[in-house]
Amino acid sequence: MSSNESLDFDLVVLGGGSGGLAGAFRAAAHGARVALLEPGELGGTCVNVGCVPKKAMWLASEVSAHLRLASDLGFDVPERPSLDWPALVASRQRYIHGIHASYLRRLDEAGVVLMPARGRMLDAHTVECENGTRLQAAHVLLATGSSPRRPDVPGADLAGVSDDFFALCEAPPRVALIGGGYIAVELAGVLQALGSRVDIFARSERLLGHADAELAQRLQENYRHQGIGMHFGYRLAAIEGEDGALRLRDANGCSSGDYAQVLLAVGRAASSSGLGLEAAAIEVDGDGNIVVDAFQRTSQPHVLAVGDVTGQVTLTPVAIAAARRAMDRVFGGQPEAKVDYENIPSVVFAHPPLASVGLTEAQARERFGDDVHVYRSTFRPMLQALADRPQHSLFKLVCSGAERRVVGLHLLGEGADEILQGFAVALKKGITLDDLHATMAIHPTSAEEVVLMH
Repeated sequence: MSSNESLDFDLVVLGGGSGGLAGAFRAAAHGARVALLEPGELGGTCVNVGCVPKKAMWLASEVSAHLRLASDLGFDVPERPSLDWPALVASRQRYIHGIHASYLRRLDEAGVVLMPARGRMLDAHTVECENGTRLQAAHVLLATGSSPRRPDVPGADLAGVSDDFFALCEAPPRVALIGGGYIAVELAGVLQALGSRVDIFARSERLLGHADAELAQRLQENYRHQGIGMHFGYRLAAIEGEDGALRLRDANGCSSGDYAQVLLAVGRAASSSGLGLEAAAIEVDGDGNIVVDAFQRTSQPHVLAVGDVTGQVTLTPVAIAAARRAMDRVFGGQPEAKVDYENIPSVVFAHPPLASVGLTEAQARERFGDDVHVYRSTFRPMLQALADRPQHSLFKLVCSGAERRVVGLHLLGEGADEILQGFAVALKKGITLDDLHATMAIHPTSAEEVVLMH
């Protein structure tokens, strides 16, 4: 075709991550003609350098931890079992390759046109591919995700970002993690369990500023028992040295090191540049996030945006749900379809995992004042107790009003990631403390603590 010709679609999607794929599949199911532009591997951050490979490495580190417990329980296990890291990576990548193949098959079956190219908007209805092909679209869905930030300090290029963790072929002997959020916490736990000595350097005064403070404190205690070093109120001024022998210099001129690897986990930025947003008159905020309303509409109502590029709740299931609801509204005859951003459950895959839904105690007191009731249970899970290990779990209920309606549930402990899902449904439906007490406990489990708290 000539450069002046255009292909016409009902929907053009920029970005083949979780949100973009979900939008493309849902729109096609409603009969829309869809084109999907993605220059890299399908699945975006989640499948390639996020949730999926992270969980694979977390599972491996859990196996490592249980091998150490096995020795304490009487099993004849070497004191430090060796790990064939390349074999683990091969298994992980084989699993991811299967996801890629599944996406390709589903796109073909759905009739979605996949274009392995970047796209940018020339105007509110025209998208141009890298090769000059132009697409006309009644609607556009922007789902280009986010990318790791690098701090503006000398030597930052000597360090890796979270994506680079997945290129490792062995456990570095010493690792420094810069940041105190969920990415730093997750990588620290995995690396320590798989053989590295890990230090966390965080600007904040504690880990996980978004989490309930009491659970974050308990997690820090567990991490200290695991041998992870933690340095709070840290101001990174420079990274110095050379590959394999890196040092950190703080704002006071003090140096820490040597580290075989420094990983930066200081947040992510919306991948909104280069999309032609200005030409299409699409508004972004001061951080580069695309501004959307409750229905995922940008300042151009027929242009939608979902996922990390909007800076909203940056979780894969949220991006998927937002894209599906938007397509149901645009193509499925459901004018009120939208995501409810209240009470979204989430998990930090720490060791042990920390799972939360609803308000923290501090948030609840800010909203409800003195009409807040808190219940907690601190205990050692049976496996930890049998092995006489110091790791403790902490489960916490935050309730409000005379009826003790549950407005927050926070779980730190083994199995918390699996336990929370069902209780999240209950919280969404307005469960009260009496409802929990009326539910028979399953014994002996960690989950029973949720219905036994007084």
